[in-house]
Amino acid sequence: MSNSYLNSVRKQFTYYKELGDKTFAQLSEEQLFLSLNNESNSIAIIVKHMAGNMLSRWTNFLTEDGEKEWRNRDAEFINSFRTKQEVLDYWNKGWNCLFTALNPLTSDDLETIIYIRNHGHTVVEAINRQLCHYSYHVGQIVSLAKLILDAKWQSLSIPKGTSKQYNAEKFSKEKTRKHFTDDL
Repeated sequence: MSNSYLNSVRKQFTYYKELGDKTFAQLSEEQLFLSLNNESNSIAIIVKHMAGNMLSRWTNFLTEDGEKEWRNRDAEFINSFRTKQEVLDYWNKGWNCLFTALNPLTSDDLETIIYIRNHGHTVVEAINRQLCHYSYHVGQIVSLAKLILDAKWQSLSIPKGTSKQYNAEKFSKEKTRKHFTDDL
């Protein structure tokens, strides 16, 4: 079970990173920095927050509190990027930190207690917390991109109006046991 869990969460994190990557590929530099109103964040700001969180949570994951003293969360909501490449580089820096911490974990680590703001979590609980957090923000990124791109948006999943065709193709094959992302 524990190896299955670790393999699954690795694939889930990879999936959400790829959703972001495929979204960014559709956006111009200007579109990454677009804020729809005074209360909304641009996609670049959401990336800055996510990567800042990743660097804090996953640096020395098993040995230090996940809320690092050097993190300035409030500054994550102020744009400091100048180019699309800077946004992408910071996005990748956050994900690289996450996978550097996650990939070596074994089933022996899963019940270890780690802390986030002095609140104890098992490794499983901490991973689940972060997986939910990042999927929430990737959803925001995708939703904003769809609003910005409108008819130019290229679907990242099953395009509208093709569900029956998609399901027919899936059900025409033998049952298999694999992660849903293996076919993407």
